[in-house]
Amino acid sequence: MSPPRPHPHFQQALRRRAFLQRSGLGFGGLALNAMLGQDGFAKALLDGKPHFAPKAKNVIWLFMRGGVSHMESFDPKPALTKYAGKTIPETPFADVQDPEKLKKVRVVVVNDANGQQRNEIFPLQTGFRKHGQSGIEISDWFPHIGSCADDIAFVRSMWTTDDNHGAQVQFHSGRHMLDPRVPTLGAWITYGLGTLNENLPQFLSMGPRFFDKRDGHYLGPAYDAVTLKVDPANPLDYATPEGDLTRAEQELGFGLVNRLDRLNTARYPFDPALEARIKSYELAFRMQTAVPEVIDFSGESEATKKLYGFENKETRPFAEQLLAARRFAEKGVRFIQIMHGDGAAGAWDQHSQLKEMHSKLARQVDQPVAGLLKDLKQRGMLDETMVVFATEFGRTPGTQGSDGRDHHPYGFSVWMAGGGIKGGLAHGATDEIGFHAIEHPHYVTDIHATILHQLGLQANRMEVEGHKRLEMDFGEVIREILV
Repeated sequence: MSPPRPHPHFQQALRRRAFLQRSGLGFGGLALNAMLGQDGFAKALLDGKPHFAPKAKNVIWLFMRGGVSHMESFDPKPALTKYAGKTIPETPFADVQDPEKLKKVRVVVVNDANGQQRNEIFPLQTGFRKHGQSGIEISDWFPHIGSCADDIAFVRSMWTTDDNHGAQVQFHSGRHMLDPRVPTLGAWITYGLGTLNENLPQFLSMGPRFFDKRDGHYLGPAYDAVTLKVDPANPLDYATPEGDLTRAEQELGFGLVNRLDRLNTARYPFDPALEARIKSYELAFRMQTAVPEVIDFSGESEATKKLYGFENKETRPFAEQLLAARRFAEKGVRFIQIMHGDGAAGAWDQHSQLKEMHSKLARQVDQPVAGLLKDLKQRGMLDETMVVFATEFGRTPGTQGSDGRDHHPYGFSVWMAGGGIKGGLAHGATDEIGFHAIEHPHYVTDIHATILHQLGLQANRMEVEGHKRLEMDFGEVIREILV
């Protein structure tokens, strides 16, 4: 018996989609995702209006993959140097490993001269100094960010539950990587607020992703980030035609498809829905021009490029991404996500050579990040643009091997600036050796809730039917850091 033939309406839709993907629209895969998302594979976009008056319009999300040591960046712990070489039980802080405080602990050990295991305190690998009128202490590895201290709120009391690099997934979604996947923060923002610029995607991602390259999940592929490279010749995968077609030829293709749509609407009831969704392809077409224009830096002054670190080969790659981020924010892109640190785990994962590698990575990002903050501020954009500097977890107070630190989910730091965030503030605290978040502890979705609040969105008003969210998925707004 022959297999059943597809319905002719469906056959026609497939033929047209194939034509669009091959006829010079390029970028067909993403546009097709958006169509499928809006055709029932995703929930409909909310009305695009904030729930209350927003303080911010967009977010630039800087994520350091691998686990930045909070103790060598934004949470100084001089006790580590004072008690270096001693085991934790030999210090006044033995109770940090009390079973009542630890449901699960990864014990970090080294062997002493007699082959006995020792949980040794690892001294600080860099100095700290006070910055700005606020006098906040920041690592000597981040002097440029230090110069912006009065515009930044440092949250020194973060915690999470994943002690491996799947915590990157958890930081973005709120759920452990072993749980079913759920939408990320960028997807929720796009879902809740929609577009500010019909020529550009509302959710962009630059830099390496490894554990989960999707964002929309049960919201659908329409809410996945658009992956971008800072390369005017080829910024978007599949964004150029398969053939050697001019823009005029592409426009002819559009015209033909639109005529066919109109002719077939009455005959094929399947077509009206597909015709409506064809607007996604029109966006893809417009993006072919709009995106390269945004990442063309020829109109930027040399002073601006120098501010970001273009003249230094060590800082230039990240500097280009951050200047692009400012330009996309300027054009109205809602959520710009930039990942730093290549490799499966992420380059910031220093189980050894922490001093050598963390100082090198800090040099790559420090000036560009400070340049971004200063550039946004001098253009009057920092008031409505939130900048977030985050990582999946911190690092242990004990040593791993001889010169590294292991993963540490019990206490770490992130910081936020702009968009109604109070500057010159250090909020929350870990204990004296940086082990536990003990003052104003915040699970990762508290960052999400705070960002959504500043954008005028209330997290628990964005539930989707059939997908129950956990209470911790919503988070709590960190009101102490708001203006």
